[in-house]
Amino acid sequence: MKAALLLLLLLAGCGGAGPRYLVGEPYRMGGVWSYPREDFSLVETGLAARHPGPGGFGAATANGEGWSGGRALAAHRTLQLPAVVTVTNLENGRALTLRVNDRGPVNPGRVIGLSDRAAELLGVPAGGAAQVRVAVDGDRSRALSDATPGRTVERFAIETAPRAAVASESLAPPPGARGASAAPVQPVAAPAAAAPSAARPADIALPETVAIGASQPGRLFVEAGTFSRADAAQRLAARIPGARIEPFGLRGERQFRVRLGPWTDVAQADAALERTLASGVSGARILVD
Repeated sequence: MKAALLLLLLLAGCGGAGPRYLVGEPYRMGGVWSYPREDFSLVETGLAARHPGPGGFGAATANGEGWSGGRALAAHRTLQLPAVVTVTNLENGRALTLRVNDRGPVNPGRVIGLSDRAAELLGVPAGGAAQVRVAVDGDRSRALSDATPGRTVERFAIETAPRAAVASESLAPPPGARGASAAPVQPVAAPAAAAPSAARPADIALPETVAIGASQPGRLFVEAGTFSRADAAQRLAARIPGARIEPFGLRGERQFRVRLGPWTDVAQADAALERTLASGVSGARILVD
């Protein structure tokens, strides 16, 4: 009886509204503005850390689901909620498919926040960080999105920021984004689409299947922005001590990124990110390359 009650709490979340599909408006967290958006093909690298969740057991997440440190869950600053992602620990090769249902991490130097259970399965130490690749599972994430026909974009957070606050152009993938595919995991059937009368996506737990691949640790960089014009990159680099400009891409599609690094030490990357953010470059992020 008790187990059934706990399962119902996990599936329903808490609060009157219950689980809902959420994108949301720009919001400020940890001193940095974030801009939520639907993205069913995002692949990015960075540092992962543990996410404490919104409160105690069963407390409502940003989209109204129930959080539990004992489930493999995750938090992301900009992805639609809920979403399904595969997180690969580049330091040990472990990969796990997770449900993202909260906003975070608070630390802008972390690309994703993991529940205690997810962190344990992936080998991310308590109080530490690990190099990871995050890849959205497009099929399963679309299934969750489509489970709410005629949905509207919900609002998240209180304060709205102007788009001008973003330092980089939206002409390239986000910092840390790559074309590489995530480590393979055992296929899992996508949640079935809800009937037309459904109002909310079902909170279906994903199998805790850990795939083991080769470790691929890299070096840490702070990427401040990506531009299609060299002069725009030069203006940004001039504001950041130690920054350099790296051209990339094919001729005719050349772009220019502003970077600092590399480092192998997380503390050094964190310090560089803090200095960059303090200079007013709100789009700066730590990535692995």
